[in-house]
Amino acid sequence: MNKAFLILLSLALASVSLRADEKLDLTYGTAAGEELKLDLSVPDGSGPFPVCILVHGGGFEKGDKQKQVKPLFAPLLEAGYAWVSINYRLAPKHKYPGSVEDLETAIRWVKANAAQYRFDPARIVLIGESAGGYLVNRVGTKNEESTRVAGVVSFYGAADLLFRLTSSNGKPSTSFTNYFGVSEDNEATRKFLVEASPATYVRPGLPSFLLLHGNKDDRVPYEQSVNFYAKLKAAGVPAEFITIEGGGHGMGGWGKLNSDYIAQVLSWLNKIPKASR
Repeated sequence: MNKAFLILLSLALASVSLRADEKLDLTYGTAAGEELKLDLSVPDGSGPFPVCILVHGGGFEKGDKQKQVKPLFAPLLEAGYAWVSINYRLAPKHKYPGSVEDLETAIRWVKANAAQYRFDPARIVLIGESAGGYLVNRVGTKNEESTRVAGVVSFYGAADLLFRLTSSNGKPSTSFTNYFGVSEDNEATRKFLVEASPATYVRPGLPSFLLLHGNKDDRVPYEQSVNFYAKLKAAGVPAEFITIEGGGHGMGGWGKLNSDYIAQVLSWLNKIPKASR
């Protein structure tokens, strides 16, 4: 990649930033005494624009709306998409289903404020990475009327929590315990994890799904997405799966693999149909 190209790319991205209507730290709801905050950016123009709700990762215990998902900000705007990046309640103070409910609140906020921010409420897509990938999988498979979206993009998100437990030999990680409140493998735990798993709720009529996962992921097993994709396809749900060859956990390292995953995500976004309302 030559120096001239890099300069032109930087100027292009800067111009997108200048043209965008950006708002920081808007309150989209209150839960358990905490204000829930989001940032948003909308392309210049009359719209309405398709909008991506971005959900950061961090093991349910950390992370921020301006960090883990930041690589997606400029590409989405450049492609004509608005984005809304949310913070949500974190463990161990707040356990499941707190952050699931927060994402649902964010979706309702986007729909309620669509006219003000030039969003197209029929073209809302959830994009989550890691813990955020689990959250978008969970809300996407719930598919309730008030939180229905057009599509879901899950970056290395869990879908089968019982598989997560058994693949760790019945010894859940600290973050898993702190969020789901699971400390041992027993009948009650297994029942709870099945009920909290997105894979449990796969059925016809769900929104379109795009799954991305590195096959060298050492935190969320690659098989999570392999199995989830197979279940979605078996139920007739529109779904695509992108394997990042040699990819570990975190999209930040994928650039070193010369992956064009962002271009593939944008191509997929351009093909999904509007959500029914």
